[in-house]
Amino acid sequence: LPEVYEFLGKLEGFLGRPIAYLNPERGFDFWLEEYNTFLPSPKTRWCTRQLKIRPFEKWLWPSLDAGDRVVSYVAIRSDEDYREGYSSTHPNLSVRLPFREEGIDKAAVNEILDAAGVGLPKYYSWRSRSGCYFCFYQQKIEWVRLMERHPDRFELAKAYEKNALEHGSPFTWSAGESLEDMERPERIDAIRLDHDKRVERQRARMVANPLRANDEMMDIDELYGQAKVCISCHK
Repeated sequence: LPEVYEFLGKLEGFLGRPIAYLNPERGFDFWLEEYNTFLPSPKTRWCTRQLKIRPFEKWLWPSLDAGDRVVSYVAIRSDEDYREGYSSTHPNLSVRLPFREEGIDKAAVNEILDAAGVGLPKYYSWRSRSGCYFCFYQQKIEWVRLMERHPDRFELAKAYEKNALEHGSPFTWSAGESLEDMERPERIDAIRLDHDKRVERQRARMVANPLRANDEMMDIDELYGQAKVCISCHK
């Protein structure tokens, strides 16, 4: 999504050095065909393995094999006990979780970004992760917002889903319904109403922190009681 690359550009400016963009040799369409047009799902996350982990390892392994020692810092917070980082399979690669090690939670991350002048990524205003536009971990309200903000991406996701269903795939992008069903006006209204009720209940349970008066951003997945478990799709 454009918002993701915009934020990466801001990070490059802050760091003063370029960010390496890794692309798989074979794209999503190739692997979709290899997996018999079955869409990736929480139980079969072939997209993570083929499009993220493999390109990362191919890019890094030559340096590791040459004797370089690399430390991979993974941005998993101290309040994300349900998440696990990438597990190294090479002796010269070590993985560190600095936020968890230092007890840095979500609010502290926000403070770090603000203090650095970087701020939060714009996509956080409507979605909970920086990953693919058709990520199956998205909540239904996020699909509705994708349709509103990036209708072209929504249509692409819908086309992938329709093709998969026509070829016998048991999965839709969102559990229990297709995007075609989800885009019906009455269904959109129901999804929005459900989301608003969840927000109201969450606000009623929140305890105000005078030291963090402006930290009111709610985590979409927390509203729906779902943990983000994809190790490669960052929030």
